[in-house]
Amino acid sequence: MYCVRNVTEDLYWVGANDRRLTLFENIHPIPKGVSYNAYLLMDESTVLFDTVDWSACRQLLENLYHVLGDRPLDYLVVNHMEPDHGASVEEILLRWPDVKVISTEKSFMLMRQFGFEIDGHELIEVVEGDTYSFGKHEVMFVGAPMVHWPEAMVTFDTTNGVLFSADAFGSFIALDGKLFADEVNFDRDWIDEARRYLTNIVGKYGPHVQLLLGKAAPILDKIKYICPLHGPVWRKDLGYFIDKYDKWSRYEPEEQGVMIVYASMYGNTESAANALATRLCEKGMTNVVMYDVSNTHVSYLISESFRLSHIVLASVTYNLGIYPVMHDYLMDMKALNLQNRTFAIVENGSWACESGDLMQKFVDEELKNMTVLNERLSMSSALKGDKETELDALADAIIESMKVEK
Repeated sequence: MYCVRNVTEDLYWVGANDRRLTLFENIHPIPKGVSYNAYLLMDESTVLFDTVDWSACRQLLENLYHVLGDRPLDYLVVNHMEPDHGASVEEILLRWPDVKVISTEKSFMLMRQFGFEIDGHELIEVVEGDTYSFGKHEVMFVGAPMVHWPEAMVTFDTTNGVLFSADAFGSFIALDGKLFADEVNFDRDWIDEARRYLTNIVGKYGPHVQLLLGKAAPILDKIKYICPLHGPVWRKDLGYFIDKYDKWSRYEPEEQGVMIVYASMYGNTESAANALATRLCEKGMTNVVMYDVSNTHVSYLISESFRLSHIVLASVTYNLGIYPVMHDYLMDMKALNLQNRTFAIVENGSWACESGDLMQKFVDEELKNMTVLNERLSMSSALKGDKETELDALADAIIESMKVEK
């Protein structure tokens, strides 16, 4: 059964939703699923913008046959060749052998690498600034390399103001009939998953996102719709989401707040983390969240790290080192290029308390543009009453540093 929606009068969403997949890219949990968006333009020529994951190909085909009716598919525009969007390209070529394929040089290279038989078809290679007319609709192609693959581009329809934004402005969560961002409570129900998507998938490439935003700046007033490859379509309040992407890609915190990430074997380090959180709230800083690094997938930790200004690392010493899952979290911060945060350290060790120095060394030497507060809470096995002064001093230092940052 087909499932389509109009984006504009002659542009249709013909994608699919996936609520069965548990791990996006086989690594990130997606408990609320994900959408694979593809769009079909019905002009003098018919144009499909991107395809879907192979698991959703049947739904895409049903949608296409329904909208096309007796018309052929004339063009396929491939903005992004990652398999969750490009896996169905070859099936489209088999079903519509006369279709012309528009994409970048690197995208065609990837098609061949994936084993797609494309060379018997008409291939139209485009570069930055090229335009193409499909009838009344004329589009312009804009390079978006490393957002987040090297072949990526975005396509701007200069006729109706639709930006086909590839993986930019996407989000986890499957669509439940509501195609447009203004049909949901985005700030309540979607923003966390949109941030987790961007920071974990594209976070490393903030400068490339900034470059793309810079290219879009001269035409921002002309963009009426943003059609990403995952998540809802934007037709209202575009500035809200563009501002979020600007902050995330500049590694600027969204909010002044404290994220306490703790690694605790027997509950003693967790108890200290609870004490610090309580002390912060007593002193008026209530924007505090706590996460057990052993029981929280790192993609959620990264998303929260991008959201908040201050991060407390609370770790037991393990084999004279940092607790392994805490170290993994630090390595993900490095891999995803997180910057411009203030850290505080809580360390624990029963006979050799080494974790604090090692975490500080990692932040100082492996991360960029980070500040580590001088105050530190250090304990042997468990937090005791004689550490009240250190606990207070650390809470005060965190709050005071927020005043400085303002």
